[in-house]
Amino acid sequence: MQKNAQLLLPELPWSPRGRLHSISPRLHMLRLKSRRCGRVRCIGGVRPQEKQVQEKQEGKRVYPFDEIESKWQRYWEEHKTFRTPDEVDTSKPKFYCLDMFPYPSGAGLHVGHPLGYTATDILSRFKRMKGFNVLHPMGWDAFGLPAEQYAIETGTHPKITTMCNIERFRSQLKSLGFSYDWDREISTTEPDYYKWTQWIFLQILKKGLAYQAEVPVNWCPALGTVLANEEVVDGVSERGGYPVIRKPMRQWMLRITAYADRLLDDLDDLDWPESIKEMQRNWIGRSEGAELEFPIVGNHEQDQGVKLSVYTTRPDTIFGATYLVVAPEHQLLPSLISEDQRKSVDEYCEIAARKSDLERTELQKEKTGVFSGSYARNPANGEVIPIWVADYVLGSYGTGAIMAVPAHDSRDYEFALKYQIPIVQVVAPASKSCDDSNEPYTGDGLIVNSSNSSSELNINGLSSKQAASEVIDWLEKAGFGKGKVNYKLRDWLFARQRYWGEPFPVIFLDETDEIVPLPEDELPITLPELADFTPTGTGEPPLAKAVSWVKTVDPASGKPAKRETSTMPQWAGSCWYYLRFMDPENPNALVDKRKEMYWSPVDVYVGGAEHSVLHLLYARFWHKVLYDIGIVSTKEPFQCLINQGLILGEVEYMAYRDKDGRLVSADAIDKVAEHLQERIPPENVTKDGDSYVLREDPSIRLIARSYKMSKSRGNVVNPDDVVDEYGADSLRLYEMFMGPLRDSKTWSTGGIEGVHRFLGRVWRLIVGPPLPNGAYNDGTIATDDEPTLEQLRTLHKCIQKVTEEIEDTRFNTGISAMMEFTNAAYKWEKLPKSIIKEFVLLLSPFAPHIAEELWSRLGHTASLSYESFPEAKDEYLRDTSVVLPVQINGKTRGTILVEEGCSEEDAFRMASSDEKLAKYILDQTVKKTIYVPRKILNVILEQQKVAPRSK
Repeated sequence: MQKNAQLLLPELPWSPRGRLHSISPRLHMLRLKSRRCGRVRCIGGVRPQEKQVQEKQEGKRVYPFDEIESKWQRYWEEHKTFRTPDEVDTSKPKFYCLDMFPYPSGAGLHVGHPLGYTATDILSRFKRMKGFNVLHPMGWDAFGLPAEQYAIETGTHPKITTMCNIERFRSQLKSLGFSYDWDREISTTEPDYYKWTQWIFLQILKKGLAYQAEVPVNWCPALGTVLANEEVVDGVSERGGYPVIRKPMRQWMLRITAYADRLLDDLDDLDWPESIKEMQRNWIGRSEGAELEFPIVGNHEQDQGVKLSVYTTRPDTIFGATYLVVAPEHQLLPSLISEDQRKSVDEYCEIAARKSDLERTELQKEKTGVFSGSYARNPANGEVIPIWVADYVLGSYGTGAIMAVPAHDSRDYEFALKYQIPIVQVVAPASKSCDDSNEPYTGDGLIVNSSNSSSELNINGLSSKQAASEVIDWLEKAGFGKGKVNYKLRDWLFARQRYWGEPFPVIFLDETDEIVPLPEDELPITLPELADFTPTGTGEPPLAKAVSWVKTVDPASGKPAKRETSTMPQWAGSCWYYLRFMDPENPNALVDKRKEMYWSPVDVYVGGAEHSVLHLLYARFWHKVLYDIGIVSTKEPFQCLINQGLILGEVEYMAYRDKDGRLVSADAIDKVAEHLQERIPPENVTKDGDSYVLREDPSIRLIARSYKMSKSRGNVVNPDDVVDEYGADSLRLYEMFMGPLRDSKTWSTGGIEGVHRFLGRVWRLIVGPPLPNGAYNDGTIATDDEPTLEQLRTLHKCIQKVTEEIEDTRFNTGISAMMEFTNAAYKWEKLPKSIIKEFVLLLSPFAPHIAEELWSRLGHTASLSYESFPEAKDEYLRDTSVVLPVQINGKTRGTILVEEGCSEEDAFRMASSDEKLAKYILDQTVKKTIYVPRKILNVILEQQKVAPRSK
């Protein structure tokens, strides 16, 4: 250990440049030996002296983290260290750093959760030290189905469950030392909060953006509620696995489609991952095409006076339309079904109602359909074509009906082949290499087979783009349709048949069923107390059981009325919570205008990619509504978005056994299904090249794979356990060191042990080794000596690297830079306090507890949280060192590292003290030296003494 070496050696003479003036051969060799035993660069490396120190520690406790962390967490809480002042100081720049609102589940956190939280904490601590006003809050998205299901199963009120879960989450987060302003904590379930959720709904209603409609919904009879599309997997509820059907129901809808273009266009100015932007663009799904009408014809090809509207993005292919398809839920379908086909169509529609939209539109699935019994006339060529019913067409997209062009659409082609429907080519590919008559051609090209004298439409020879324009002009002139922009985006279904959610602030008059918004001064409309949360079985929400609450009167007219018994979806509270954090105690406004103008927008928003579409899209929509009515000053809520990767469970090793129970190597298996898998303990596994094999039988190759953490796999790592064994700073540092923030990473207990040892090395570097009784000195072993140029350069290179990596969220490489600094510092003979203070400040955003303790031991009485972050100075970043070749009698024997401008005398002294060169120079007679700065040092010795001196 370098500190031990320092105790053994007398103080050495140093030149102003930090180089040795002179040294005896014996002392010189002792010094070199002490250095050689200190060259360890890996984070888990342990020198012989350090190993002895570690062996004295109990278990993995390489420094007293348990005492330190509890001490400083108490300090931060008592002193409200991270409280953001209510009154904004506009003279300072702001930094609003936000984690995606967590749902507090009963399971608590696992080690994947703190990944994003640690990243935002590092950024927040860094910005505070950079002089920013920092807003770094935490709260709870606590309404939702899980608490209600638990209430149904156990009889425990959702509020009680939710409060217990919040308490657990809060305790876990505090144990990790995150610098949240806990005075701003909010929960969506608190009436003071959802009062303003209800207020926003009233503003949306006033703008005509909220309405009720009869819409097909995902109805789960077992859960007694409507489910969002993402809550339905393979036709069953994600929670519980209960069957889900499509059922028409009167629901509240929000007209998000009115903002489709703005939601699309404003993505361009956001600092978001391009993949997330693209997902939102695809979800909005803007397309340009035409809406055209096909007249329905009877048995004798007579027009029935009814037209079927279809939407197409390829009006240029109108002559190739050989059949129409309507969705099973199309409103005209009942009138299109012939008596002969009624039974078949009804059975088909019943099966389709059990499928989710995703199942119906999946490209890989076999296309199914049934003939409706009716026909329509293609207005372009007068051909009579059949109308089919198929579930690959959705009632929620376009008009719920399409013209099918099998020669130029893969789904239509597959369907036409199956049901023997004509296929007519109308687009010829520009390149013959693309012409494959056995497959549909879906690209652009030249139009063929597309003229009709009766309709006076001829688009033959035109490009697809020109033809589309011509067809749209013809449709509008002939009265058969018009050009239209369409969107995949549907209006937002904004109601749930649940108890545990925000009540709607509206009533319905008994006489007329008229919707009456409640006055704003009556908000919040609070949930009534219920003892029975089970579904009614009729489709009515559980709130219908609160009869005395449901019955009310209109405040304006005194007429009898009833309350809405559906509640808002969980998304409602999370759409605007970032605004309430700016002004959480305001009883008179959603947010104070001055505070909103200062803090908006959120500068960095961190969360999982699973929220890339729905939450972010819904929040952007609400924000734009609030912008339009003057509540917020920015068009977008979140300027920069970062998606952290997953933390996967530890690597699992699997072996295969054949039907006779014999182990079989994984690379020799053809059909996995015929073999049984068996998990192998890590201690029975060894690595062979790039593969993992059974330690006892290396011929058996194993499968090594990591999985997403889940209770079912038993691979969940509880952060409480990690904190107990290694400390919060080790957990924080390890999660940042595992790899780039945005990448998925595999948990490794061995990895956290390495990081923990690094923190132990930092502790002993500054505090010194433990006393014989295992305790440590109260202060540090840092000295008041002036730092050398070498030390200053090492420090400032570290400052520059760490600063750059924090700003670019490359935390793993920032940690590596601090590890390199620590390795270098262990080689120093003295540890200047001015250097160590700067390093402790560098470390503090990553490992705040140990940094606070070291800062205190360096003589400071206040927290370092608002100390200035170190600044790298250019004069110490310039590399002025030169590698100088050294010759002995004209033959190069080695090199030395000298400073630019080094004198001949200093160069010779350094060569004389170099381990490799000294054996040629010491005890020899130097005839002369030839020195060319930056080029070479040639030492000319008396010829009879050229032989090297033995050790």
